[in-house]
Amino acid sequence: MTSFPVENSGLGAAADRPYHETYRQAEHFRTQADEFDAVKLGVWLFLATEILLFSGLFVFYGIMRMLHPEAFIHGSSLLDWRWGLLNTLVLLYSSYTVASAVRCAQVGDQKGLQRNILITFVMGLLFLVIKFVFEYAPKYAEGKLPGFWYSYPNWESPYEPLWWGMYWGATGVHASHVIIGMGLFVWLYIRARKLHFGPKHYNAVEGVGLYWHIVDVVWIFLFPMLYLIH
Repeated sequence: MTSFPVENSGLGAAADRPYHETYRQAEHFRTQADEFDAVKLGVWLFLATEILLFSGLFVFYGIMRMLHPEAFIHGSSLLDWRWGLLNTLVLLYSSYTVASAVRCAQVGDQKGLQRNILITFVMGLLFLVIKFVFEYAPKYAEGKLPGFWYSYPNWESPYEPLWWGMYWGATGVHASHVIIGMGLFVWLYIRARKLHFGPKHYNAVEGVGLYWHIVDVVWIFLFPMLYLIH
């Protein structure tokens, strides 16, 4: 009886193909297009909750600045807008690289996909270094923390704790989102190295990319609100 090698069978051929080419949608979806649309809608719904979170901070900012403008103006004058601008440019470039990563997945450019994911991760790391080393650390060294209030010896308004509460709260929450995004990029990079993404399957790359764009957009609002009002 004649026998045939396993690699010549359909099963063997499928096993030799990368994951993104053999991917099949979940059983409760009719097609991969339906699954992609559902995943993208779910990501947008999640991002809507993120917008609501930061909207609360923006409302607090607006009310407090209207009530105590002198505290906010003086507090802002103690920030170095050059670091804020540099971080803005870093995040804008990272938005470009993450969009490039999505495009590379769509056209099957595996090297470009991995490279852009890695660059985006490095940009997130650079953002955090600037934030923690060149902004947070000097402020912490200059000030003091009596209880939950942050203070400076050159206060000009008794309401400046409201300003610093806004600054630490808004930038801290945003930084936590950057850290989460960096973790997601590590996960994407590991999967990209295993050829999990390609023209037929890139849901995760698209979803993480959308999340990162929201992180960028929020900072574009925070930069002028915090650094440029003086």
